Amino acid sequence: MAQPRTETAPASVDSPGHRLAWLDAIRGVASTAVLLEHMFYRFLPGLRPHWFNLGMYGVLVFFLVSGYIIPASLERRGDVRSFWAGRFFRLYPLYFLVIGLVLVMLPLVPLRPAVVPDLPTAAAHATMLVDVVGSAGVADTMWTLSYEMVFYLLITALFVGGLHRRSGVWAVAFAVAALVVGLVLEAPVLARGPAAFVALGVVVAGLACVVTGSGRARTAGALLIGGLAVTLLLLGSRTPWLGAAILAVMFTGTVIHRWERGQVSGLRTVAVVTVLLAVIPFFAFTYGWWSYPRVWITTLVMAGVTFALGMALRRRTVPRVLVWLGMISYSVYLLHHPLLKLFVTLFGDPRERPMAAQALLAVAFVAVVLCCSWLSYRLVERPMQHLGRRLTRSLPATRCYDAAGLQKSGITTSPDQAR
Repeated sequence: MAQPRTETAPASVDSPGHRLAWLDAIRGVASTAVLLEHMFYRFLPGLRPHWFNLGMYGVLVFFLVSGYIIPASLERRGDVRSFWAGRFFRLYPLYFLVIGLVLVMLPLVPLRPAVVPDLPTAAAHATMLVDVVGSAGVADTMWTLSYEMVFYLLITALFVGGLHRRSGVWAVAFAVAALVVGLVLEAPVLARGPAAFVALGVVVAGLACVVTGSGRARTAGALLIGGLAVTLLLLGSRTPWLGAAILAVMFTGTVIHRWERGQVSGLRTVAVVTVLLAVIPFFAFTYGWWSYPRVWITTLVMAGVTFALGMALRRRTVPRVLVWLGMISYSVYLLHHPLLKLFVTLFGDPRERPMAAQALLAVAFVAVVLCCSWLSYRLVERPMQHLGRRLTRSLPATRCYDAAGLQKSGITTSPDQAR
């Protein structure tokens, strides 16, 4: 997730900070939507919309942003070793902190019933692949990180294989796969225990080959992690068709990035993917009200419109509050649900109180989430990102190949602003 160098319009609208501030604003909107979806379940439930799903809307916006910025980050670096070092220090420190917070709160807040406290669950959390290996995250929102990780594994494999520039092909392919999987699978087919252990072994071995190896070893590692990513996505996703649909959304974000830079012509791919994804609920198995056709289509369209508006206004001054919300959005996303459970445990179910009391408690809860998120950003996220940047600058560049087969060494870039 991008972090701007300035929160207001700089002297030049083409400066990197200003160009990335609109992405932070969109993340701020997305994280707020997810927070409100879960908060309205407990506070002021009458305000919760049912004609679209706030939580899924926020998640789809996040995935569009990731698809837009993450492959670009890898291509700018030209170095998978630096890319993965940056990803580790960006995601894992706060992720481990939240896991620790959930475990510390166990005397007050029990684990989710879906979480089985065993070794397969631990293995699933080690790779972040919980939702595609049959496990449940100790924090409710961790399921989306599974698809972020699948995307990273896949684009790494595509980059090493020189196939990363065919984003439109991959976007359409995963949209079609989502439709097909939705027609034939009602539930994941992979066994939870073996899937978690195999995934852990393959990720460790495959990334070791990709990051430290060369030639055939690197190619073998890329094939290994790419094959794992696709297999888990199609056969292990908790909602089978949603996994492939998410990858289609992410590659659509990449297509938009390439179109913006004149690398591809037109946006027909975006239209094709949108239509394919929109028709899935008419044929696929449904998994709750969010997957009803009218709700899913409205949610999908609203996510796309939000991203389009952000792009259209990207050269304008971005509201400081949205930039700030985007800056702490990862903390808001991971922290708010454990804090919500603790809040309910300490103060009781707000729905049992008068509306005025619910409103006051809601304001207090949001304030607590924002304060804790700001602290975790300042004390955990930002220092770990700085450490990751220092480490990546000290690493020797690995050599990779682009789509044309041209060998290139690691590219010197500005500090990684992709989240």
